Amino acid sequence: MIPLWKQRSGCGDKPVVWDYHVILLHDSSGDQNFIYDLDTVLPFPCLFDTYIEEAFKSDDDIYPEYRRKIRAVRADVYLKTFASDRSHMKDSSGKWLKPPPSYPCIETADAKMNLDDFISMDPTVGWGSVFLLPDFVHHFSRRKETKGQ
Repeated sequence: MIPLWKQRSGCGDKPVVWDYHVILLHDSSGDQNFIYDLDTVLPFPCLFDTYIEEAFKSDDDIYPEYRRKIRAVRADVYLKTFASDRSHMKDSSGKWLKPPPSYPCIETADAKMNLDDFISMDPTVGWGSVFLLPDFVHHFSRRKETKGQ
Protein backbone atom coordinates (compact mmCIF):
# COMPACT_ATOMS: atom_id res chain seq x y z
CA MET A 1 0.00 0.00 0.00
CA ILE A 2 1.29 3.41 -0.88
CA PRO A 3 -0.20 6.64 0.45
CA LEU A 4 0.20 9.56 -1.96
CA TRP A 5 -0.96 13.12 -1.66
CA LYS A 6 -1.93 15.54 -4.45
CA GLN A 7 -3.87 12.88 -6.37
CA ARG A 8 -6.96 13.56 -8.51
CA SER A 9 -8.82 10.90 -6.54
CA GLY A 10 -7.94 12.60 -3.27
CA CYS A 11 -10.21 14.55 -0.95
CA GLY A 12 -8.70 17.79 0.27
CA ASP A 13 -5.28 17.34 1.85
CA LYS A 14 -5.84 13.66 2.60
CA PRO A 15 -3.77 10.97 0.88
CA VAL A 16 -5.03 8.39 -1.56
CA VAL A 17 -3.87 4.92 -0.56
CA TRP A 18 -3.06 2.90 -3.68
CA ASP A 19 -2.37 -0.83 -3.68
CA TYR A 20 0.34 0.13 -6.17
CA HIS A 21 1.03 3.22 -8.24
CA VAL A 22 3.03 3.71 -11.44
CA ILE A 23 4.97 6.88 -12.20
CA LEU A 24 7.64 7.64 -14.75
CA LEU A 25 10.92 9.11 -13.55
CA HIS A 26 12.86 11.01 -16.19
CA ASP A 27 16.44 10.70 -14.97
CA SER A 28 17.81 13.66 -16.89
CA SER A 29 21.34 14.84 -17.41
CA GLY A 30 20.33 18.36 -16.38
CA ASP A 31 19.88 20.10 -13.05
CA GLN A 32 16.60 18.35 -12.18
CA ASN A 33 14.86 15.04 -12.69
CA PHE A 34 11.15 14.92 -13.47
CA ILE A 35 8.19 12.76 -12.44
CA TYR A 36 5.31 12.02 -14.80
CA ASP A 37 2.20 10.95 -12.85
CA LEU A 38 -1.08 10.71 -14.77
CA ASP A 39 -3.05 10.82 -11.49
CA THR A 40 -1.52 13.89 -9.84
CA VAL A 41 -2.86 17.42 -9.58
CA LEU A 42 0.73 18.66 -9.52
CA PRO A 43 2.32 19.97 -12.75
CA PHE A 44 2.91 17.45 -15.53
CA PRO A 45 5.78 16.78 -15.65
CA CYS A 46 6.66 17.70 -12.08
CA LEU A 47 10.10 18.53 -10.75
CA PHE A 48 11.38 15.49 -8.83
CA ASP A 49 11.98 17.34 -5.56
CA THR A 50 8.57 19.04 -5.72
CA TYR A 51 6.84 15.72 -6.33
CA ILE A 52 8.68 14.07 -3.44
CA GLU A 53 7.80 16.90 -1.05
CA GLU A 54 4.17 17.30 -2.14
CA ALA A 55 3.03 13.82 -3.20
CA PHE A 56 5.20 11.44 -1.17
CA LYS A 57 5.79 13.77 1.76
CA SER A 58 7.89 12.14 4.48
CA ASP A 59 7.96 8.65 5.96
CA ASP A 60 8.67 10.17 9.39
CA ASP A 61 4.97 10.18 10.38
CA ILE A 62 4.21 6.73 8.95
CA TYR A 63 4.41 3.53 11.01
CA PRO A 64 7.57 1.63 10.03
CA GLU A 65 5.61 -1.30 8.55
CA TYR A 66 3.90 1.13 6.13
CA ARG A 67 6.97 3.04 4.99
CA ARG A 68 7.09 3.32 1.24
CA LYS A 69 9.25 1.32 -1.12
CA ILE A 70 9.73 2.03 -4.80
CA ARG A 71 10.69 -0.37 -7.56
CA ALA A 72 12.69 1.47 -10.23
CA VAL A 73 12.83 -0.29 -13.60
CA ARG A 74 14.73 1.11 -16.58
CA ALA A 75 12.42 1.97 -19.49
CA ASP A 76 14.14 -0.40 -21.92
CA VAL A 77 13.83 -3.30 -19.48
CA TYR A 78 10.19 -2.46 -18.75
CA LEU A 79 9.30 -2.36 -22.44
CA LYS A 80 10.97 -5.73 -23.06
CA THR A 81 9.60 -7.57 -20.03
CA PHE A 82 6.26 -6.16 -18.79
CA ALA A 83 3.11 -8.17 -19.58
CA SER A 84 -0.50 -7.78 -18.46
CA ASP A 85 -3.55 -9.77 -19.49
CA ARG A 86 -5.71 -7.29 -17.49
CA SER A 87 -6.98 -10.01 -15.15
CA HIS A 88 -6.37 -7.61 -12.24
CA MET A 89 -9.08 -5.36 -13.75
CA LYS A 90 -11.84 -7.97 -13.28
CA ASP A 91 -13.90 -8.95 -10.28
CA SER A 92 -14.09 -12.50 -8.91
CA SER A 93 -16.84 -13.42 -11.41
CA GLY A 94 -14.73 -12.23 -14.36
CA LYS A 95 -16.62 -8.98 -15.02
CA TRP A 96 -14.70 -5.79 -15.76
CA LEU A 97 -14.47 -3.40 -12.81
CA LYS A 98 -14.19 -0.57 -15.36
CA PRO A 99 -14.16 -0.72 -19.15
CA PRO A 100 -10.73 -1.94 -20.32
CA PRO A 101 -8.51 0.09 -22.64
CA SER A 102 -9.28 -0.29 -26.34
CA TYR A 103 -5.73 -1.33 -27.24
CA PRO A 104 -4.58 -4.98 -27.04
CA CYS A 105 -3.15 -6.52 -23.90
CA ILE A 106 0.60 -6.16 -23.47
CA GLU A 107 2.51 -9.42 -23.69
CA THR A 108 6.02 -10.64 -24.37
CA ALA A 109 7.37 -13.83 -25.91
CA ASP A 110 7.90 -15.11 -22.35
CA ALA A 111 4.80 -13.91 -20.49
CA LYS A 112 1.16 -12.94 -20.73
CA MET A 113 0.92 -11.67 -17.14
CA ASN A 114 3.72 -10.66 -14.77
CA LEU A 115 2.30 -7.56 -13.09
CA ASP A 116 2.86 -9.09 -9.65
CA ASP A 117 6.60 -9.25 -10.35
CA PHE A 118 6.62 -5.50 -10.99
CA ILE A 119 4.57 -4.51 -7.95
CA SER A 120 6.34 -6.86 -5.54
CA MET A 121 8.69 -5.05 -3.19
CA ASP A 122 10.76 -8.19 -2.68
CA PRO A 123 14.12 -7.31 -4.27
CA THR A 124 14.66 -10.96 -5.26
CA VAL A 125 11.55 -10.88 -7.48
CA GLY A 126 11.12 -9.17 -10.84
CA TRP A 127 13.24 -6.52 -12.50
CA GLY A 128 14.92 -3.30 -11.46
CA SER A 129 15.90 -2.15 -7.98
CA VAL A 130 13.78 -1.77 -4.86
CA PHE A 131 14.45 1.35 -2.79
CA LEU A 132 13.19 2.57 0.56
CA LEU A 133 11.77 6.05 -0.03
CA PRO A 134 14.73 7.91 1.57
CA ASP A 135 17.18 5.89 -0.52
CA PHE A 136 15.18 6.57 -3.70
CA VAL A 137 15.25 10.31 -2.93
CA HIS A 138 18.98 10.24 -2.18
CA HIS A 139 19.70 8.33 -5.40
CA PHE A 140 17.63 10.48 -7.79
CA SER A 141 17.45 13.96 -6.23
CA ARG A 142 19.61 16.61 -7.84
CA ARG A 143 19.31 18.84 -4.78
CA LYS A 144 22.73 19.81 -3.53
CA GLU A 145 22.93 19.39 0.23
CA THR A 146 25.18 21.78 2.09
CA LYS A 147 26.42 21.67 5.67
CA GLY A 148 23.87 23.01 8.10
CA GLN A 149 20.80 21.95 6.07
